[in-house]
Amino acid sequence: MISSLHGTVLHTTPDQVVIDVGGVGFAVAVPADVAHTATVGEKLRLHTSLIVREDALSLFGFADRAELEIFTLLLSVTGVGPKSALGVLSHLTTDQIAEAVTAEDDAPFRRVSGIGPKTAKLIVVQLAGKVHAVAAPAATQASGGSDILSQVAAALVGLGWSEKVAAEAATETAAAATEAERASVASLLRRTLALLGPAQGGSARV
Repeated sequence: MISSLHGTVLHTTPDQVVIDVGGVGFAVAVPADVAHTATVGEKLRLHTSLIVREDALSLFGFADRAELEIFTLLLSVTGVGPKSALGVLSHLTTDQIAEAVTAEDDAPFRRVSGIGPKTAKLIVVQLAGKVHAVAAPAATQASGGSDILSQVAAALVGLGWSEKVAAEAATETAAAATEAERASVASLLRRTLALLGPAQGGSARV
């Protein structure tokens, strides 16, 4: 079982990275935010899950253990395969997934490509009691108010970014912003857009 990889990024696509580990290139399917932030030539560590099928061996990689654990839980849901589970983690953070399950709200899952109404409801039902929110990062606590962060994230989603990428980018930007910038939606949005860089099309962000 390959449980983690640490090596140099050789290539990236919107949903995959190739990592050189000891001269061997591993193709790893990853959430959109991991693919977006991975930089060719730089080191990257991923927590991985190896999915074995009769006709293929597929590696799925995640930035932290929490995402890997949620991925594993999603695979236990009837009708959810590796690609669909990865899609959920491309759209939603682990906190957002836990909050939706706790609130018995299947709407966030229905917005994920490949997840129909029935499967979305099954995710909520079958994961009930198995997931719980991860403690919010300290940066969010010092961000100057979750309402402003929510507005910035909503604006980014409107521009084509996934909910997950938008939320994480807004939080990261707020952590490095001045107090005045954190108090202004417009200022924080400008900084976040600068962090994300030029848009490459909505399909690369979902």
